[in-house]
Amino acid sequence: MTRLSALAASASGLALLLSTPALAQSADVQVEQAAAVGDIVVTAQRRSENIRDVPFAVTAMNTETLNAVNAGGGDILQLSGRVPSLQVESSNGRYAPRFYIRGLGNVDFDFNASQPVSVVLDDVVLENVYLKGFPLFDVKQLEVLRGPQGTLFGRNTPAGVVKIDTVKPGDDFTGFGSLTYGNYGSMRAETGVTLPASDTLSVRVAALWNHRDDWVNNAWDAPFAKKDGKDLGSFDDVAGRIHVAWTPTDRLSTLLTLQARDYEGTGTMNRANVLTKGSNKLNDNFDRDTVWYDGGRNNYQKQKTLSQSLQVAYDFGPATLTGVIGSYQGESQGNGDIDGGVSVGAPTGAGYKTPFAVETGTLSSDLVQNTYELRLASNGDGRFGWQVGAFYWDERFNLVSGTFNGVGGIAPTVVPDVIQKSDSWSIFGQGRYQVTDALKLTAGVRYTDDSRDFWGRRIIPAGSSSTAKPLDNVTKSVGDEQVSWDVSALYEVNDGLNLFARVANGYRGPSIQGRIASADIVTTADSETVMSYEAGFKARLWEGRARLNATAYFYEVSDPQFTAIGGAGNFNQLLNADKGEGYGLEVDGDVYLGAGFSLAGGLAWNHTEIKDKDLQVGVCSALANCTVTDRMVTVGTARLAYIDGNPFPQAPEWSANLTLSYVHPIGDDQELFAATDWVMQKDFNLFLYESVEFMQDTAFEGGLRAGWRDLNQGLEAAVYVRNITDEANILGAIDFNNLTAFVNEPRMYGVELSKRF
Repeated sequence: MTRLSALAASASGLALLLSTPALAQSADVQVEQAAAVGDIVVTAQRRSENIRDVPFAVTAMNTETLNAVNAGGGDILQLSGRVPSLQVESSNGRYAPRFYIRGLGNVDFDFNASQPVSVVLDDVVLENVYLKGFPLFDVKQLEVLRGPQGTLFGRNTPAGVVKIDTVKPGDDFTGFGSLTYGNYGSMRAETGVTLPASDTLSVRVAALWNHRDDWVNNAWDAPFAKKDGKDLGSFDDVAGRIHVAWTPTDRLSTLLTLQARDYEGTGTMNRANVLTKGSNKLNDNFDRDTVWYDGGRNNYQKQKTLSQSLQVAYDFGPATLTGVIGSYQGESQGNGDIDGGVSVGAPTGAGYKTPFAVETGTLSSDLVQNTYELRLASNGDGRFGWQVGAFYWDERFNLVSGTFNGVGGIAPTVVPDVIQKSDSWSIFGQGRYQVTDALKLTAGVRYTDDSRDFWGRRIIPAGSSSTAKPLDNVTKSVGDEQVSWDVSALYEVNDGLNLFARVANGYRGPSIQGRIASADIVTTADSETVMSYEAGFKARLWEGRARLNATAYFYEVSDPQFTAIGGAGNFNQLLNADKGEGYGLEVDGDVYLGAGFSLAGGLAWNHTEIKDKDLQVGVCSALANCTVTDRMVTVGTARLAYIDGNPFPQAPEWSANLTLSYVHPIGDDQELFAATDWVMQKDFNLFLYESVEFMQDTAFEGGLRAGWRDLNQGLEAAVYVRNITDEANILGAIDFNNLTAFVNEPRMYGVELSKRF
């Protein structure tokens, strides 16, 4: 009751915050109309519609918001917390991010991991975590769909979907260019230009260059790693996209898309012993500008991806047939000093000393993904609308990794080589019926057939000091077939208030995880299914001066897939719990306050809980010596913790975001502007087991952007600061060797110039 009371008070407080300034100026109707918040059009149900007409929780982020949070070299990780119940984190630097919605996600750091949140870019699913870090540029809108989305978006969407739509070619010659320069030698150049070639042919060309200099010093004398000046922290991220739109007739339209990315930079920087037993705060061993590494080759990363897609749509009149074919190819390499410190030669008692060296790397990873989708959807706004379709996806992923023993080893001592092949096909359909002018019902169903095959071997190079034995032909296969469905209702109380309710069943296919560096254990997890219930309202208030949305939800997961990582054996193993559940409340909205001020924000309370009284996992090693608060048992030499009742990992119980904007006209076509945005996440656990050190209290960041723009000329000049207070927030930890952690980006600031035409 205490939590519910606090939640109700928070929701009431936001409503009061929205209402007070708007009511105070209600007499000035002309001002109200001029300051009305615009309608938001989304494609969350594979058709364009007002966001208030979507019968589930969805939030849209526009280009301006994305540009603000990405200033200073930010990437897709900056989305974390910007939408209620959305968490994004990574221990793999600027690629392979991990997404969580309403607490449901996967902490697995390997490239062959599956996630319950799908990322869809221009109607092509990015299934592998390897692809989900593709940089955001020339984006028209980003939508976060919360709750199971299996009917229309397919496999592995029981938590939700992050849907990204880039700017497409149009009939007019338009474009923009922007250039940002900031501290640490940060530079970001972005451009997008639409080039109409004829009445039927138009091209959109977009490109991004994102750069930062090295800014972190490796203070340990490691000749193989040293460079002139600083040693780590740099990156160069170059990406490009070409859309070619051809519309030969009023009925036929095609869109060809070619994309590429070439990235090279520093991966996640682990920092040894920056946590102290009995505390979850960073200690004096933490130095943001310095690390002590005796391995890892400066944690370098490289990744290249290519993609091609073709969308063809033909309007038959009553219905439109759409086909989408997409293909992605990628390769990468990387290395890391995983223990984050120095094992041999470090003075006794030094804050960076670790018990033994741990250096692992990706010698090569190669990915090919293909998707095929065919949809037939009714046209018009009749009382009955429908869409049906079929989908096929296949993937082949080959990962060759290396484990290096000793300090600064030149060659790996163990080389695991794994291949994972996956494919999935499905058929689906959705119908909606306008029962009355006020009531609309929607229902959908999807049948999915999944299969996944794993093959691995372990190579021990000549001269290796490893005691591991070679392995060959380690195999494992899993498969399943499931039916997902959803039923929803939307009721229009009046022009400004819609009520909705939804029941949805979601599904994540079975998974395989094989880390055969030191053992031949390949773990699997059965399919997880989610039954979700949500209800809420979407309101437009005070003559259109404000929006307020709220959703209450409950979901139960049967056989939830979890990944036990770290521990004394440095494992990464899949397991199924008996049950899991989550429930909470999300509130978001925006309002024009008057006098040029606008306020937007969101608040989410999310309670998650593992329900399995017999489930045990390994805990931190004796060397890490963390303070486990779960009930413990010793089996042989292994210390295990019961995790029944624990929250899901990386699932903040509270999250909030707030943006205050101000615009001051200084002429007919010119204005000054300023905006500050803040995000907060509170009470989240880093692992499946609970310990004092790895349960995080509150993490927050703030940003500021201010400047001048000429609306007539399309010119804009701005200054920005990200992480204004230079917060060092713990994002993740390593628990098998010492109390190692890694943190967020430092304070970034700079200037930006842009031109639109």
